[in-house]
Amino acid sequence: MRKLAALAAVVTMSVGTLTACSGGDYCGDLKGYVDSAKDLDIKDSDAVGKMLDQAKKVSKSAPKDIQDDWKVVIDYAEKAQAAKGDTNKLMELAKSDGSKIQPAMDAITKQAKDTCKIDLPGAGS
Repeated sequence: MRKLAALAAVVTMSVGTLTACSGGDYCGDLKGYVDSAKDLDIKDSDAVGKMLDQAKKVSKSAPKDIQDDWKVVIDYAEKAQAAKGDTNKLMELAKSDGSKIQPAMDAITKQAKDTCKIDLPGAGS
């Protein structure tokens, strides 16, 4: 169950306090992503799908240096959605792909703070 909680935390890390955004479309798209991830239940594949749609949108406007990181997040979210709320599948996903998602989220978190002035609490420093 701890791994499932970690998976939910990673997917929803982008829920945070938003302040002024100055990076153009990317920051606006990032805000939409954050809004879609609020109170996300990782076992609700429809909610994960909505968050995934926003992640795809933000990945298109993301700076080139973090586009690969967004691809990792999207791939991970697609697998979470495909699990259709199955706790065992979600735990297996956390086990198999968890080490890939953390560095991607760290890079996205740093860029969000530096460029858009968006804090993503729980995602590290």
